[in-house]
Amino acid sequence: MRARVSWTLVLAAFLALPPFQRDRVEEMGFGAVFRTERMRVDPALTQALRSRWDTEANAFVFPWGHIIPSLEDVSRITGLRVYGKAESLGLFEAGKNAGESEDEYLERLARVSRRELASEPGPQADLDLRRFLVLFLGRLLFATRGDVVHCRFLPLLADLGEVGGYAWGAAFLAHQFDCLSASDWQTFTSGFYPFLQVWAYLHLPALGRGELTRPGLVPIARRWESRRDTRHLADQLERLQEAIDSYPYLDVVWQLYLGEGDEGQPWLVQARPYFGRSVWLHALNLVLPLNLFLTQRSLGFTESVVEFPVRDRFRRPGWSFRGLHDTTDWREREQEQIENWERKGKSVKSTATTDDAYLRAYALKYGGKVYKSARHQVDVAGEVASLRALLLSATHDREAARRETEELRRELESVRRRASGASSSRGGESDRASLQAQLTAAISRAEEAERHLEDQERDLRLSTEHAMDLQAQRDRYQRELQTTRGNRDQLHIQAEAAETQAMEVISECDQLRTQMEAAEARVAAMTTELAALRVGRSPADREELERLRAELRLQESLAQRLQQIVTDIGRSRSRSRSAASVSKATGGTVGQYLASSSSRRRNETEERRHQDEGGAQGEGGGGAMLPPPDRQEGSGECGGGE
Repeated sequence: MRARVSWTLVLAAFLALPPFQRDRVEEMGFGAVFRTERMRVDPALTQALRSRWDTEANAFVFPWGHIIPSLEDVSRITGLRVYGKAESLGLFEAGKNAGESEDEYLERLARVSRRELASEPGPQADLDLRRFLVLFLGRLLFATRGDVVHCRFLPLLADLGEVGGYAWGAAFLAHQFDCLSASDWQTFTSGFYPFLQVWAYLHLPALGRGELTRPGLVPIARRWESRRDTRHLADQLERLQEAIDSYPYLDVVWQLYLGEGDEGQPWLVQARPYFGRSVWLHALNLVLPLNLFLTQRSLGFTESVVEFPVRDRFRRPGWSFRGLHDTTDWREREQEQIENWERKGKSVKSTATTDDAYLRAYALKYGGKVYKSARHQVDVAGEVASLRALLLSATHDREAARRETEELRRELESVRRRASGASSSRGGESDRASLQAQLTAAISRAEEAERHLEDQERDLRLSTEHAMDLQAQRDRYQRELQTTRGNRDQLHIQAEAAETQAMEVISECDQLRTQMEAAEARVAAMTTELAALRVGRSPADREELERLRAELRLQESLAQRLQQIVTDIGRSRSRSRSAASVSKATGGTVGQYLASSSSRRRNETEERRHQDEGGAQGEGGGGAMLPPPDRQEGSGECGGGE
């Protein structure tokens, strides 16, 4: 990973410095960073956090509210100082001129740097230190995409005695905010990557991405190690988003440092006045707000309803301040933001008694957009409510702009009437002309703002109508889905019933098959016994022979009834295709078997009956009956005799 390579490179450069130069790095406030052990880069966690960054609020949006990395987080996790001069003040002559190429820009900065180095005693003694600081700032603390070490830090390093006076931690936090706003799907890590990872370990411990291996060390980044995850990055990201979407609300750690002291952290003493305050952060031609008022729960307060920042309503200074020319004096252009930093911002306060109002406003603002996993469906109703709220706000803004425009027009007409009805000196006419020009320009700006608000209102109205159409379609699809699910469940029940009936038919057929086999066995035994009796022709067994014949006829009748039962069962179970096929096949087989067996036995019985009648007549005549002319013993026929 690029972040790991950058860290290794910077650490090697730090260790290569002479001991007294490393001491100077410590004095500048960078030593705590190098005491932080290297940890494994976790790009899945960084990307999951990046996908939840809201560029309007400069905060992470989760299902349970905003969370913002604060100056106290930077100070305790990294050990960087967050107090001192705003870094943007040192970049008065560091900007790129209009029409200046990159080579010309680099040459100019190098020329300025050489001039500054040559003016100091012992320039060679500090040259290596400046080179290291450029590498450290450009590749680790303020890293950007690519491998180029930027030279924009050279003006800040002109006087090494002033380097320790800048609020590097605050500038680092502003840089982090700017990198998070760059793209939702970048996998590389900009800046000092352990910061966001440890920050997530502390707030969301149940995610299990970090392991506390060295408790008690300072800064806090030294205590943690990233757990190894060998799964594919896309799989890790999906699982993380699922885990965040379903993260237990009560398991979120809002106040991270209740049990933390200041031992071994001297930088915290002067940094405490900056904690718990919303302030403008300055870093390298970049100014961004720290809207700490959005996360009052992290300060131990109950969350109150606030007006969330909206990009169209509040100017994002990070866009407007970037790339200024070296002729721009920040003290004049952005005096308000600079004074805000010098006053240490504005303290965050809350008078709320519950978080309910904030959470309702939060849901109205963000709707279902806080859910990033595929498991959660987008809350269309929340989206519609949020769009309606934005539409109402845009309508109010347009009406206010219209009233302001009308007021300016009335004032301009008043000035014109006074100018036409009064004669005055040339100076007075000049003042009135200037005032008219100012009012005309103000009216033009107000009309332009009104047109912009009208366009915004029209877009929001169309978006609301489209969202309502989507909601209607979703409701219709849900009804159709419920109907389909009901039909599916009914078919499933019918299939289970048919399967049960088929199993019952099969069981009944097995029982009938067993009974038929038993009946066949009895018939065979009777047939054998009857054959033996016929061969003996004993008059004493005449009655037993008749009994066996009657029982044989009874068994044949029973077999016919069993065949009829199987046929009836097959007809009654015809509602199920599988059961009907099983019943039909089984009934047909049994019927054929019984039909063939009954026909054979009827023929044999009829033959025996004729033979017995002939034998009886021979006995009555007092003569012996001769065997049939062509019959021989051992032929296998049951009617054979001597």
